[in-house]
Amino acid sequence: MERSLVPRFPNRRSRPALPDSISAPQSRSRSLVRQNPTSQWVALDDKCPHRLAPLSEGRIDENGHLQCSYHGWSFDGSGSCTRIPQAASAGPEARADNSPRACATRFPTMVSQGLLFVWPDENGWERAQATSPPMLPDDFDTPEFSSVTIQRDLYYGYDTLMENVSDPSHIDFAHHKVTGRRDRAKPLPFKMESNGAWGFAGANEGSPKISAKFVAPCYYINKIEIDTKLPVVGEQKWVIWICSFNVPMAPGKTRSIVCSARNFFQFSMPGPAWWQVVPRWNEHWTSNKVYDGDMIVLQGQEKVFLSQSTEGSTNVNEQYTKITFTPTQADRFVLAFRNWLRRHGNNQPQWFGTPDLQTLPSTILSKRQMLDRFEQHTLQCSSCRNAHKNFETLQKFFIGAAVVFAATAGIPPDIQIRVVIGAGAILSAGMAYAVSELQKNFVFVDYIHADID
Repeated sequence: MERSLVPRFPNRRSRPALPDSISAPQSRSRSLVRQNPTSQWVALDDKCPHRLAPLSEGRIDENGHLQCSYHGWSFDGSGSCTRIPQAASAGPEARADNSPRACATRFPTMVSQGLLFVWPDENGWERAQATSPPMLPDDFDTPEFSSVTIQRDLYYGYDTLMENVSDPSHIDFAHHKVTGRRDRAKPLPFKMESNGAWGFAGANEGSPKISAKFVAPCYYINKIEIDTKLPVVGEQKWVIWICSFNVPMAPGKTRSIVCSARNFFQFSMPGPAWWQVVPRWNEHWTSNKVYDGDMIVLQGQEKVFLSQSTEGSTNVNEQYTKITFTPTQADRFVLAFRNWLRRHGNNQPQWFGTPDLQTLPSTILSKRQMLDRFEQHTLQCSSCRNAHKNFETLQKFFIGAAVVFAATAGIPPDIQIRVVIGAGAILSAGMAYAVSELQKNFVFVDYIHADID
């Protein structure tokens, strides 16, 4: 399969490091650095040429270079070695940093619409510069639309995630009272408009109208159009864009980057306008709840597919319509993706070597680990990471206030003052508990579909 640009959020370093696109080996991951706000992003192969330690665990040294945390070797933006602390100042060792073998491998990068794309081939600079990255729809750049983006590392495979985003019909049940409602479910007669090695596109008629486009190998676009009639303003067409980049990271692990936009209820989304006061981390709470709702069912689905693959040497994509029962047109896009993966995608990402599928995360991780928002999202999101720290500080403040109020409640001789101080202790304890409960949205919230009435 052709190599392509791989998207991710630009942050200081990869955590964990991002592997190549669908056709790339598992072992080739990247460390991302930017030396100053005006420089370009640099993507290096995530291994030090010295002893192959991960450069993503390094730091930016005093010279603005990436320093390996194992032995302190440093590398500039071109990947050239600039310092070997253990090398003698005279003799052959003094020239070791000039050796081509001392260089870190650098990959081409490109920033487009707030996303950093990496071309996973150190020899592909010309092709990378001549290739345009997949673009978000023009509506993302218009003032009528408010948008938000979220990233999360998911513990199920690329094919499982791509099948999920190809299936709008699951929303009313898997995300009941989050982004859908069970009583709104209805037939969705999707029709294919075009398909090929590039991907496929299709839509249904009626309201809501759902248009879908898959741009191989990682990009999926869903557009939802809803005809509404409101008091005063009259007839309106609400539009929702859900654009996802789904990057395979390892067998059974995928990075999801979702960019969404809508032209209604903009006040409830983060944005540049003075009245858009909702913080980005609050919107991410809802997005993570959507991820959690999918995680539970997709983990189980992946286990079944795995058992089919290992017990009978069954190729899931070849036998998909026999393994599953998909009689409605609502599953047409799912079947289209499985068909594309079989015809053009070699049935799965081509990982380095032959992975042991029995060790897929979905087969060994607990529910608590599968739904770990802190590791999968919060640590990598500046908005949620900072908010989590602020909530921790606020909780400590209220706990301290409760202790102080409780300790001093019996001191004043006036009974009314004692009552006020006692009430302050109770209120502070209650606020500490409330903040603690809200803070769970950054870490872990259990998800039980049957408990949502």
